[in-house]
Amino acid sequence: MRFAILSTVVALAAVAAADLQITSPGTDNWWVAKSSNVIRWTCEDTSHPTFNIMIGNKDINVQTAPIAIIPNQNNFDCSKTITADQASQAPGTGWFIRLTNPVNETDIFAQSQDFEIKPLGSAYPVQTSSTSGSAGATGASGSAAPASTSNSASSVGWSVGALFGALAVGVLGA
Repeated sequence: MRFAILSTVVALAAVAAADLQITSPGTDNWWVAKSSNVIRWTCEDTSHPTFNIMIGNKDINVQTAPIAIIPNQNNFDCSKTITADQASQAPGTGWFIRLTNPVNETDIFAQSQDFEIKPLGSAYPVQTSSTSGSAGATGASGSAAPASTSNSASSVGWSVGALFGALAVGVLGA
């Protein structure tokens, strides 16, 4: 009995760790206005083979609701370069990216950390690591694209670990 419960907990932890997450942009990975910018996500979660990419702002005075910028994006691409023609939001803070169900945009698969869009001509964040995917390492403007330094994966790992530990103590201690 204890082994069955423990096995279930381990399986749930593995599924939670594979959840779709946006790794860039984020708090430390801003965009530059009127430039090509990159979105990166974890693409190991195969439960969402396609999604819409949306951009929104938490301040409804800046943008009243998130808008779609890429419909039916393939998950396996792992990243996408967004051109100035696809997203031309004004510089400012409070921006976020959402990956949503292609049929129902209120079904949110993942949401980025809030990020800033800096004015045209601003430098991109320093690239600290290389990533795979089709988007490449530079934007069309020739500037380095934002690097993935998001801490969201570690926070998910911590919450899964905490859940696993609490359930294991309850199962093994009983």
